[in-house]
Amino acid sequence: MTISFASFAVDTAASAKAGANAYSIPHTALNNNVTMPVLGLGVAKLSDEQTEASILAALESGCRLIDTAASYGNEAVVGRAIKASGVPRSELFVTTKLGTSRQGYASTLDACRESIDRLGLDYLDMYLIHWPAPKVGKYLDSWQAMIHAREQGLVRSIGVCNFTEDLLTELIDETSVAPALNQVELHPLFNQERLRRFHAEQRIVTEAHSPLGFGERHIIVRVIDNPTVKAIGAKHDRSPAQVLIRWSLQLGNVVTPRSSRPHRIAENFDVFDFELSDDDMALLNGLHNGTRIHHHPMTFLGT
Repeated sequence: MTISFASFAVDTAASAKAGANAYSIPHTALNNNVTMPVLGLGVAKLSDEQTEASILAALESGCRLIDTAASYGNEAVVGRAIKASGVPRSELFVTTKLGTSRQGYASTLDACRESIDRLGLDYLDMYLIHWPAPKVGKYLDSWQAMIHAREQGLVRSIGVCNFTEDLLTELIDETSVAPALNQVELHPLFNQERLRRFHAEQRIVTEAHSPLGFGERHIIVRVIDNPTVKAIGAKHDRSPAQVLIRWSLQLGNVVTPRSSRPHRIAENFDVFDFELSDDDMALLNGLHNGTRIHHHPMTFLGT
């Protein structure tokens, strides 16, 4: 049986394989036939204590997708939390990311192995280029190394973050290998409609980071405080965060919200027993105004 979330099919049979506590979280099939949960936990900008507590709370709530990065400096903590949880490795989908300073063919392979070691794992489920950093000019070499890492069994799936349509096209044209996933800033104020259409054409899954807003570089946008989001939440007796997560899921995205509060984490995963109406979706889609709260991927040198 499959449930359609717009641009991709969610495999509920695969979800059942993920373990008793994760039955409620659907999975989506990637373009290499690996499946991943459509909802997970991001752990950027958390202290070590917050990272460990957040992961344990999320796993208790049924989460099986953990999204970290070398630049977060917490891969070892993530690994310890996974081990302490007692959740079997086979149930988990662990993602980490390549930092810009490690881009380049040989350096990418070394960085991949180092991330695996810090996490205390035998392999990664997903390895992503964190930022394209076009001015550095090494993303294509890094992508070729990641293809090699997948062939070696170091990683099950490979993808990118913050890549534009033109950069994705270059990767595909040069290597004939499309990323399984592109993780990009995506929320109602910046809904990435054109890029999502391109992803669907290329069988690239869209993953939304910063789904609740907030931001960096002195731009803080709390989408959860938007009056339209709040009104829809009141209509469904749901929090603004739940509305934003549900909206992104119904668009067909994988979503990885971040929180350090156990009750908020549990709330964020409690989004599969209600549905936004077409009118709700139209109102939220209508909030798009091009507000980008993170760096522009064509100019940012990355982390």
